[in-house]
Amino acid sequence: MSMTHFTTTITVDQSPQEVFDAINNVRGWWQGTIEGDTIKQGDEFDYRMKDLHYSRQRVLESVPGERLVWLVTDSKLPSFDNDNEWTGTKIIFEITEEAGQTQLRFTHEGLTPSFACYGACSGAWGALVRESLYSLISTGKGRNVFG
Repeated sequence: MSMTHFTTTITVDQSPQEVFDAINNVRGWWQGTIEGDTIKQGDEFDYRMKDLHYSRQRVLESVPGERLVWLVTDSKLPSFDNDNEWTGTKIIFEITEEAGQTQLRFTHEGLTPSFACYGACSGAWGALVRESLYSLISTGKGRNVFG
């Protein structure tokens, strides 16, 4: 079985700093309830989506216009037998400028096909990054991708 981490990439016309700022506006693109600070290194925040998902993230790295890394320090996904399999994984945003555009590479390091939630989680991340975050970056407003 592949050990490839889930990754998706988007390209936008906005600057690397605008992309960085949009990612840090977590409440603007990640649907659900977010409590806590999400911006600077050391900040911690909780994410909840009804009774389907809980996770706590700690901001490990925050390099303006270049990179953000969150460590998942706790998680509970009750729909799956191993309901804490996100715990210890990293959520990575890498921002680069290419040919006058900005590329955002999103990786959930540790979210691999061996995870029970891989199908549902990778699908959700794909929609969140490629639709909601993309919309927030390009129009200033995220999209509700979960209905």
